[in-house]
Amino acid sequence: MATLNCLGTLVDLSTPKVMGIVNVTPDSFYDGGKSFSSENILRQTGRMLDEGATFIDIGGYSSRPGATDIAVSEETERVLRAIELILHHFPETIISIDTFRSEVARAAIHAGAAVINDISGGDLDARMMETVAELNVPFIMMHMRGNPKTMTRLTDYQNVTIDVIRNLSDKVRKAHAVGINDVVIDPGFGFAKTAAQSFELMRNLELFRCFEVPLLTGISRKSFIYKTLEISPNDALNGTTCMNTVALIKGSSILRVHDVKEAVQCIKLLENLKF
Repeated sequence: MATLNCLGTLVDLSTPKVMGIVNVTPDSFYDGGKSFSSENILRQTGRMLDEGATFIDIGGYSSRPGATDIAVSEETERVLRAIELILHHFPETIISIDTFRSEVARAAIHAGAAVINDISGGDLDARMMETVAELNVPFIMMHMRGNPKTMTRLTDYQNVTIDVIRNLSDKVRKAHAVGINDVVIDPGFGFAKTAAQSFELMRNLELFRCFEVPLLTGISRKSFIYKTLEISPNDALNGTTCMNTVALIKGSSILRVHDVKEAVQCIKLLENLKF
C-alpha cells in the first residue's frame, strides 16, 4: 500500500487522490491573477477542500512557457502569505509548495507546508534534494528540460517515453541516495514536450509504474488538450476529464487539477468499476 508521510499525516494512495492548484501569481496560463487576493485564495481553497481535494498545491512562480522570472524574495513572500492564510482558516490542510528553489521550499515547509513539488526534479537548484531530505517531506519530481523560458525549444528526443523514464530513473536514484523517503514522479506533460509527445507519454503512461513509486499526472487544461480541440483553456474541462480518466486507468495516484469536483467524481466512478 503506497502512502505519503506528510509531516506525520499518512496519506493512503491505494485510492487516487486530487491535488488542487492555487496559483498566487498574476501570469499563470489559466488562472493567473484569479487567486491573488486573500479573499480569493481562501474562497478557492475552501471550495477545493469541500469538493474533496487531499492536497492544495501553492505556486508563486509561473511556469508557463516564457514566464517572467521573479526574485526568490518575491516568490517567498507570495507563497508564505498564502500558506499562513490557508492554515489559519483551514488548519488541517496538507499544503504542497510548487517551487524549484530550495530556499523557497525551506521557508514554505517551516511555515507549515508538507510536500515539495519541483517542476525540475532538483535540476534547477543543486541544493534542493538535500533540503528535501533534511526536511523529511515527500518530494514530487517532474521531468522537464531547461526552464520556463527555454523549454519549448528543447523537445528533441530519440524516444520521448524512454528518455523521460531514463531521466526520472536517475532522479529517483539520487533522491533515495540522499535520504528522501517519499518520492512521487511526474512525467511533465507539456514541459519541453510537443502536443504529440504529450499524447505519446499518455499512451505509454503505465510504463512509469516500473518505479514502484506514486505517479502524479498534471494535465489540467493544458495546451496539448485545448489546442488539439481548437478551443481555449476556459473550455478545456471536458478534455481534461477525458485525459484524467485515461491517466487513472493507466495507474496515476494523484491528479493535479484546477477543477477538483470533476476529478473527484472521475476517481469515484472508476473505483466503482473495479478494474
